[in-house]
Amino acid sequence: MSRELWLLRHGKSDRDVVMDDFDRPLKKRGKQAVQRVGAWMLREHLMPDIILSSPATRAINTARLVCKAIGADKMAVQQDKRLYFQGLEKLKRVLSECPIDAGRVLLVGHNPDLEMLLLDLVGGPNVPDTDKLLPTAAFARIAMPKDWRSLDAGCSKLLSITYAQQLPE
Repeated sequence: MSRELWLLRHGKSDRDVVMDDFDRPLKKRGKQAVQRVGAWMLREHLMPDIILSSPATRAINTARLVCKAIGADKMAVQQDKRLYFQGLEKLKRVLSECPIDAGRVLLVGHNPDLEMLLLDLVGGPNVPDTDKLLPTAAFARIAMPKDWRSLDAGCSKLLSITYAQQLPE
């Protein structure tokens, strides 16, 4: 069975609202970008087996908007606090707990953790040379090893990175 990890950084959040970082909502522009990514996923027949999300408002709302766009409204979004700025090792631990039969895992989260995970899994020389690898609403596809528990550095291959701003409205 081939496995893929899909990393989706949350949509643009509203920094103008005075509130705790955890509770910041998506901006209108952020919602639109996430909906474009979801529509693209639907066109590409990208349907996850599992959706893991940071419980932060902007991340969980991103996950729910994608579910709606791909017609997976009933799919459970598993929230895990270890996906909210807990670092590379916690992200890898969450992934190692995925069921062995999960072929496609969508992880919705934040930078810098998602970029660190991507760089660790595929190796720095194997990613595009850009200032911001995963801006808001970016979607990365990574070919993974046969076992979610075997996530050594450089064990994976970057298949693609899709940027919301490059997708049609």
